[in-house]
Amino acid sequence: MTMRFDHDSLAQRVRFASGGARSNLAAEVDLLGSQRIMVVASSAEKELAEQVTAGLPVAVVHDEVVMHVPTDVADRARSVAEFHDVDLLVSVGGGSTTGLAKAVALTTGVPIVAVPTTYAGSEATNVWGLTEASKKTTGVDARVLPRAVIYDAALMVSLPVDLSIASGLNALAHCVDSLWAPRADPINAALAAEGIRALNLGLPAVVDDPTGLDGREHSLYGAYLSAVAFASAGSGLHHKICHVLGGMFDLPHAQTHAVVLPHVLAFNAPSAPEAAVRIAAAFGSDDAVSGLAMLRSKLSAPRALRDYGMPEDGIEAAAAAIVAAAPASNPTAVTQDNIVTLLQAAWEGAEPR
Repeated sequence: MTMRFDHDSLAQRVRFASGGARSNLAAEVDLLGSQRIMVVASSAEKELAEQVTAGLPVAVVHDEVVMHVPTDVADRARSVAEFHDVDLLVSVGGGSTTGLAKAVALTTGVPIVAVPTTYAGSEATNVWGLTEASKKTTGVDARVLPRAVIYDAALMVSLPVDLSIASGLNALAHCVDSLWAPRADPINAALAAEGIRALNLGLPAVVDDPTGLDGREHSLYGAYLSAVAFASAGSGLHHKICHVLGGMFDLPHAQTHAVVLPHVLAFNAPSAPEAAVRIAAAFGSDDAVSGLAMLRSKLSAPRALRDYGMPEDGIEAAAAAIVAAAPASNPTAVTQDNIVTLLQAAWEGAEPR
């Protein structure tokens, strides 16, 4: 069969060095010639942000970071950026922090340098997301892609193990979804498979030795690959489900992805045999679903949406919104009935059906 595909690669510098965040960030700021920096970091990351940005020309530190980036929160951050006439945004934190910096960049055009402290992967994509009236809207725009990412596994050591697991499984979901997303192609499939392999190696090592750098580095490397694959392949069924649930019920981002992932894999794998074989091989397993189940067992992964605040009586409405948003190219046909079945199992914490 003739191989034919279109693939976009995003232009971004990656500086990866454990213990090197401060010096690498300073080098990036010098390269960009920035003079007035807006640091975006939650109050929980304030001390870390101060350490990483010490000696830089910081004009303002903004700490109003809210999950799923509500539009009013984004508007206030944009006003701060404009008032201080900033020429660079430095985000220090997880996906919500990076997401807020992206919201500012989207309307101001101010460039971003991201310093991630979780495995969320938002720093390596040109995807933005905003929430208003319980509905999360996402889009793609070149202005929100950080010019550079400063990866430092030493910054991850303070991330609690349970949050590391949820965040790492969120990254894994990027990999899996990339294999059947609307713009899936052989290049992002290769990136996704290597991301699965690295996360399958790294996350159990984080559980066994939370302060060790080896597991953190492998997980961070895998998270980056997962994000690059996702940025190229686009948003598949898994992400459509999680965006609906997050916006509708204000569920925690990483944990929602961690819970939903095995259900989507079981839903799509029978209709996507080539992707299933690739996923299984990356896990070192004979079967994709059992390979993921084995990893989740090692990690004591999040299991049920009800544990994170989703109401059971919201399943029908969520399913309707998911059916409306699901990609037409999804391997398994999406219907109200089978999405209700999927969500019910995820809500209960049952085995994937």
